[in-house]
Amino acid sequence: MAMTRLEKLLGLFLRAVVRIFFTIFQLFSPERGKEEEARLPPISSPLLTAPAIQLARLIRRKEVTSVEVVQAYIDRIQEVNPLINALVKDRFAAALQEAAQVDKLIEEETGGEDVLEDRLPLLGVPFTVKEAFALQGMPNSTGLLSRRAVVSGVDAPSVALLKRAGAIPLGVTNCSELCMWLESHNHLYGITRNPYNLSRIVGGSSGGEGSIIASGASVIGVGSDIGGSIRMPCFFNGIFGHKPTVGIVSNAGQYPPPSGQQPGFLCTGPMCRYAGDLVPMLKIMAGPAAEKLSLSAEVDLRKIRFFSVPHDGGSPLLSPVDPQLIQAQKRVVQQLEADFGVKVKEIRIPQLKYSFQIWGAMMSAPGKDGKSPTTFAELMGEGRKVWPVWELFKWMLGLSSHTVAAIGMYVCAEVEKVQKNCPVLVLLCVLHIFYMTHSLSPSAGIFNILGLSVTQCPLGLSAEGLPMGIQLVAGKLQDRLPLATALYLEKAFGGWRDPGSKADSPKSTLSTFKSSSNST
Repeated sequence: MAMTRLEKLLGLFLRAVVRIFFTIFQLFSPERGKEEEARLPPISSPLLTAPAIQLARLIRRKEVTSVEVVQAYIDRIQEVNPLINALVKDRFAAALQEAAQVDKLIEEETGGEDVLEDRLPLLGVPFTVKEAFALQGMPNSTGLLSRRAVVSGVDAPSVALLKRAGAIPLGVTNCSELCMWLESHNHLYGITRNPYNLSRIVGGSSGGEGSIIASGASVIGVGSDIGGSIRMPCFFNGIFGHKPTVGIVSNAGQYPPPSGQQPGFLCTGPMCRYAGDLVPMLKIMAGPAAEKLSLSAEVDLRKIRFFSVPHDGGSPLLSPVDPQLIQAQKRVVQQLEADFGVKVKEIRIPQLKYSFQIWGAMMSAPGKDGKSPTTFAELMGEGRKVWPVWELFKWMLGLSSHTVAAIGMYVCAEVEKVQKNCPVLVLLCVLHIFYMTHSLSPSAGIFNILGLSVTQCPLGLSAEGLPMGIQLVAGKLQDRLPLATALYLEKAFGGWRDPGSKADSPKSTLSTFKSSSNST
């Protein structure tokens, strides 16, 4: 389907706007250091290369202590956070106290390991939380300078459920200003860097989580996704993430709260280094709603119909997909066909090129009560009027309290007001495989609008040493299908890679750790 003249003009206009903003950013942003030459130190502790569910099992069996695990992660954070700037506020002292209480509880437990596993499946395991979520005693600014003094008095429901399952929070991680951009930078905490190349971005808005998990400084974390905010950071940082079926996990306790029709698109979900942690985390975070997903049901990948979509139909808003990503997608198709005897059908959906426009229109659509959603300008100003041109001028002088990305988002929102038509897209398939581009991906937001379940899965590193990945998309309440496929792809393609190591990531060597511990 060829682009109309209006679409071509719109594409040219938006590209020109982006170039202008990028030029201004380069002219007035501070000089970058030699981040590209720096490299994260490799992971040395075997405790940092074990999945969360394995750590929980070892803690329950007293083969390692929770204090040892928590301390290992604290040490790693202190080692890498000066380079990546992912954790923006820690609670290390409280976490160590809680870990000691866990170890005491295990010593006094008389019901056995099975009782602990059933009641506290993540007992003693550390985790991190996106700063946009409420974590008691931690800041909840979402990168706004005007909210720098806001401290959460309670936990968001998803965070509370993880804590109730025995997990121990280490602190909160960076996000983009107001969670509405594809990188994680704000004037309160600064910019978060990609562990695979410190001169690259980490994606957004859950970029702090993506970076700290990929760095081996956290094993599991909490993110949110209204247009790719879990999947893009997971893609950029080479880890796993899941956007659940809409409405399964509570979105309460995060800022900014959704308005208009946005509650039907926003999803809270798990982010982790190992695919095997996705289902346990989702079961916990979903609470009673997890029963709707039948996550314990066995999935036979030979009985699933797979579809592959090679590109977005030629969106005027995007640059072409990197050929390495296309080849990675083809390797997935070949692997599935070889291992399971399935036939992956390639389909092309030209209307996908309108995905970003659909997402933008729905994000600004009134809710069932007829009220329009809170505008980006209102959120930026927290009740006072924000003038984008004035803010841009102030930014050039280093006086604006907002990032250029946030100012640009406000300009884009104003442009979207003039768009009148929005074609309807319905995606019909059991499991749909898609790619994530290195730029803003319209294929991310459209799945929020459709309410589908999506798992982001890493596929190794590119020739430049950057993560590659793929989206695994299934129907509503069919979350178990992409989650099961992610488990398979982790085994087939190696999953997460240690960004500090030029070789393949080390396998878990906890037996070595236990032997050395017992001999001392």
